Amino acid sequence: MNPTPTPKARYDAVVVGARVAGAATALLLARAGLRVLVVERSRRGSDTLSTHALMRAGVMQLHRWGVLPRLLAAGTPPIRRTTFHYVSEPVVVDIKDRDGVDALFAPRRTLLDVVLADAALESGAQGLYGATVREILRGPTGRVQGVLVTDEVGRQHRVEADIVIGADGARSTVGSAVDARVLAEGKSPGSYLYAYWQGLELDGTHWYYAPGVTAGAIPTNEGLSCVFVGMPPGRYRAQPAVPLDALFQQLASECHPGLAGALGGARRAGKCYSFAGRAGFLRQPWGNGWALVGDAGCFKDPITAHGMTDALRDAELLARAVIRGTTGALADYQRERDSFATEFLELSDRIASFDWDLDHLQVLHHRLSRLMARECECVRDFDTVHNTSTESTADRTGGYRPLDSPVAVAV
Repeated sequence: MNPTPTPKARYDAVVVGARVAGAATALLLARAGLRVLVVERSRRGSDTLSTHALMRAGVMQLHRWGVLPRLLAAGTPPIRRTTFHYVSEPVVVDIKDRDGVDALFAPRRTLLDVVLADAALESGAQGLYGATVREILRGPTGRVQGVLVTDEVGRQHRVEADIVIGADGARSTVGSAVDARVLAEGKSPGSYLYAYWQGLELDGTHWYYAPGVTAGAIPTNEGLSCVFVGMPPGRYRAQPAVPLDALFQQLASECHPGLAGALGGARRAGKCYSFAGRAGFLRQPWGNGWALVGDAGCFKDPITAHGMTDALRDAELLARAVIRGTTGALADYQRERDSFATEFLELSDRIASFDWDLDHLQVLHHRLSRLMARECECVRDFDTVHNTSTESTADRTGGYRPLDSPVAVAV
């Protein structure tokens, strides 16, 4: 791809952000025949902190969209078992073969983000990497009408669009510019340390819990495992002089001696990263000419490792709404998103509070499992977006037809 293409003056949709949420949304819109521009400030293939874990619903979508084979071809290890360790009591769950999915996956973000973005570009979307949105453009009535973008070589472009979609993370530029209202907030963020390990033999994913501490070990690409340890933020702040490596090992030992022993026989690849914590939130996800998806619209504590699956689910919900372009379509998107997001936010916040004993924690995990089963039912009912709309926007008219102003009509 030309790293600095010149964007057109107008698109059906501008998607700000080309990671999981943005790339998936752009892919589905482009496959439906819409003209899409994706703007990403990072370079193509750049990394980001992530637990990497995809839950069943997300893997189902990647399978149906035809992008899962690319992850397999890149050597992403299949995960056919997950084990929950409640101190000394392991609960083993084997991954069942259904809906075309016989395993889960935890791809590196350097791979997954690129695979989705490349599929979007192959489907007709245009991409700008290393580009920054400088301004959200508005019309005389205040309706969002596009973006002012500076590309990686410093050229400025004025790009108009029927809808601007913010998929640019929890600190969303789009969300801030449109003053998206916060509908709900978490109160108990956790603090986490992450590192990659080579030579850690895992028979699937492992999740560890002990009073006041948690950990996870997740196999990913290149023979690496992503391992994290978590604690209440008060403990993290109280130990500023403790080296991250030492704190990591201390928390791993407290959480599960077996994990600490396994790490002792493996080699850390790269440095240890820290995430001090951020309270979860649920934002108003649409307005007059704009929409939000992924962490831009709903951010949860990473303790439930559900962020990427949320992003894929909501990308499809939003794409279907934009393609329908009917009165109330984006209001339907919000209602469908919130039917999952509200409870996921609550459960993530309660688990991240560390205010539980192990019996109570297992009750919360059972609730989470039931919610994920309902999420799979939702995803199972999805058709591909172009089939949902029967035919693409271009096919219905023989050419470009502006969207039926879904946001303006629904306001």
